[in-house]
Amino acid sequence: MARWAEIEAEAPALAAAVRARFDAHIHKVLATLRRDGSPRLSGIEAQFLDGELWLGLMPGSLKAADVRRDPRLALHSATVDPPEDAARWEGDAKLSGRGVELTDETHARAVMARLHAAGGREGAEPGGLLFRVEIEEAVVTRLNAAGDRLVVESWREGRGLRRVERA
Repeated sequence: MARWAEIEAEAPALAAAVRARFDAHIHKVLATLRRDGSPRLSGIEAQFLDGELWLGLMPGSLKAADVRRDPRLALHSATVDPPEDAARWEGDAKLSGRGVELTDETHARAVMARLHAAGGREGAEPGGLLFRVEIEEAVVTRLNAAGDRLVVESWREGRGLRRVERA
């Protein structure tokens, strides 16, 4: 699994596009695995700081229990319908990987304070849980300049950068 900074170094254009889609809206969609293995979708906020992607989770929440039990997760940026001029659609982004809980309370409080100071709300919940996302795959999906082909660019650990166009 890779830290966000590693993806930025290996695939800077893709990382910038993915981050732009995640930073465009506050709310994202988190996919976790329930105890029985079925998927759970939840709204969440996520924030990039110091080469890491952070998730703040409420203690006692089902999504926190899911990630603690099975750290595999996927995160999807907010998406909007393409405008009339479809070529102007900025697309959406997805990440998959694992959530790693920051269990050192002193370190977690320091990171939460810095996230909060940087404009996030991860530090707003006293006793909140903080998870760093180790990334296996990053994907951005958008239309080409002409607006007539879907472009899927991805980075995957061990495979590197890949671009696919579909009619």
